[in-house]
Amino acid sequence: MTTAGAVHAGDDKGDRSGVRTALAGLTTRGRSFLAAGVAAAVCAYVLGQSDLLRVGLLLAVLPLVCAAVLYRTRYRVAGSRRLSPGRVPAGSESRVHLRMENISRLPTGLLMLQDRVPYVLGPRPRFVLDRVEAGGRREVSYRVRSDLRGRYPLGPLQLRLSDPFGMCELTRSFSTYDTLTVIPRVEPLPPVRLSGEAKGYGEGRQRSLALAGEDDVIPRGYRYGDDLRRVHWRSTARYGELMVRREEQPQRARCTVLLDTRAVAYEGAGPDSAFEWAVSGAASVLVHMLERGFSVRLLTDTGSSVPGEGADGFAGVSKESADAAGLMMDTLAVVDHSDEEGLSRAYDVVRGGNEGLLVAFLGDLDEEQAAVLARMRQRSGGALAFLLNSEAWLRQPAEVPGPSGTGEERLRMLREAGWTALGVPRGASLNELWRQADRERSGLAAAAGGEGP
Repeated sequence: MTTAGAVHAGDDKGDRSGVRTALAGLTTRGRSFLAAGVAAAVCAYVLGQSDLLRVGLLLAVLPLVCAAVLYRTRYRVAGSRRLSPGRVPAGSESRVHLRMENISRLPTGLLMLQDRVPYVLGPRPRFVLDRVEAGGRREVSYRVRSDLRGRYPLGPLQLRLSDPFGMCELTRSFSTYDTLTVIPRVEPLPPVRLSGEAKGYGEGRQRSLALAGEDDVIPRGYRYGDDLRRVHWRSTARYGELMVRREEQPQRARCTVLLDTRAVAYEGAGPDSAFEWAVSGAASVLVHMLERGFSVRLLTDTGSSVPGEGADGFAGVSKESADAAGLMMDTLAVVDHSDEEGLSRAYDVVRGGNEGLLVAFLGDLDEEQAAVLARMRQRSGGALAFLLNSEAWLRQPAEVPGPSGTGEERLRMLREAGWTALGVPRGASLNELWRQADRERSGLAAAAGGEGP
């Protein structure tokens, strides 16, 4: 990501405004010289010392001349910024490259370069550039890092001009800025066999890519090479031309990731909070499922989703997996708490069709929301829930881990409804919970005589 712009050394509008700007740019040294010159002139007038008057005039005029020369200097400086990379996981670093180029015919004086960055990314970077010859360029770089996901503006770039004596400084700002996107951390997950997708869908990449769906009943015109056995005679008679049935459309295994963002469902804030763990977990599952060849969809409690392209609302069908993952990561980078009280809007989206595998990251649940999730299970081929109970999550690490009484009751209700439900203690690894979910589903399948629930 690269942005560029150019500024003039003196771009103020109006003579009075320009004079005020030049005088306001006097440094402490310049103001001291001016005050000393005025004081010496007053003393020379009172004492009648002409030599002292000449010294006072020299001291007073020098900073004014420096300000006037610096303000009237006409050289152009172009600047650009490049982020490498422009999208980073939380806790990782990105390098910002700044490039300054003197595109005028005059050499510059001493320049101080300053980039404006949010406080969460680190201290504001400052660089001092020596004299830049006509047509010359300088390149500097700095690093930014954030433990909190989000979108952070970088810029605008500020250029501070100074005269050789350090009497006056003028600041000019470029108009362009960049945006650094900090996405949630993604934890690699093992390729376990989570059985239970909807009927007609595969359980992994190999099967999902080869599955064939039902014929599309909408016919199309005959093309050279089409199999005559696929001629649709009723449509042929209706349209007066040879029509054939469309070829079977390949289907892919589906996965819906439900992220509970209700503010009432979580307590605490910061990178180690339960909500941030849920966001990171949802990102990890989305990326993992896309890599396995699933068609995935991100769904929140508000009923909003990030489907990318595709009429069925699932990403990964008509887009490359990397593009679909990038779109969802950008969405998760800025997702925040919602004002919803329940999960009914998410259920309205899910009940429209078979969702395949449903993976949910949930906060605190009451009995009503547990019942909504039970109905949600009936619309999916398999359901896996990670429950982050606030009472259990806020316990100190030294305390005994495990869900609270209320959390244990909600887990029992979800399991009775057919969910594979796991409580998430503080500091838990999604990788281990993912394996545990596979073991529990395998145990249920073995107990049921080799068939999934």
